Amino acid sequence: MKRTLDFYSNNALGAMRIVFAGMVLLPFVFTRFRKLSRKQWFWIIIVGLIGNTFPAFLFAKAQTGIDSSLAGILNSTTPMFTLIVGLAFYKLKAHWTNYVGILVGFIGALMIIIAKNGGIIDFNIQYSLYVVLATIFYAFNLNVIKYNLSDTDPYTIAIVSYSVVVIPAIIYLFGGTDFLISLKQEGAKFALIYPAILGIFGSALAIVIFNNLIKISGVLFSASVTYLIPIVASIIGFIDGEIFKPIYLFWILLILFGVFLVNKKPK
Repeated sequence: MKRTLDFYSNNALGAMRIVFAGMVLLPFVFTRFRKLSRKQWFWIIIVGLIGNTFPAFLFAKAQTGIDSSLAGILNSTTPMFTLIVGLAFYKLKAHWTNYVGILVGFIGALMIIIAKNGGIIDFNIQYSLYVVLATIFYAFNLNVIKYNLSDTDPYTIAIVSYSVVVIPAIIYLFGGTDFLISLKQEGAKFALIYPAILGIFGSALAIVIFNNLIKISGVLFSASVTYLIPIVASIIGFIDGEIFKPIYLFWILLILFGVFLVNKKPK
């Protein structure tokens, strides 16, 4: 997202993420249309909006006003909102250990991100709220897939939910953003590789795997994978030449312990 925003607006970034993801999944959609009932169609369209489209634009907008560290911390509130939505609307049953796990995982994610950023977090309330709103959408999306689309296979959910929003995203990209003007900049065409990677791997492939995870596990455990993002970021950063501090190992173990508690079932 950061590298894309060097050339394109946040609105173009949000649209490109949807377009690249949707175009990759679109060839697989035609065999799945007829298998869906009217009720399934309704909820899949909801997933396409609150799980794919709105967060893509919200995160892109937030990235223009806050640093990646703060975005990572706020993204880690997804399990908390998932629990709140589940309790309020879906009669989700949670054990006290699950609550502790959410808190422990969040603390671990918070501390490793702060440690990576030298203890400095650039806080901006307006842009921070964009991420918070996106995580609330994620929370509803998780519960919708688990409870309202329990009879729909995860691959169909991922493929169709992106396919229904890809055409509006293409129209908006070319007609509602400055994409074509930005494309004329030197290096802008090569920079398309960044939203392509984000859309194909960070959205299309990731959402297929994630939807399958929701189906085979609980919503809280699925949501808690956001705690693993700082761990993966630290490892990738180390491979890219960044310093890996020994204290990271402690916070990584704390995150993993929190994820374990989130998934722990009472006897």
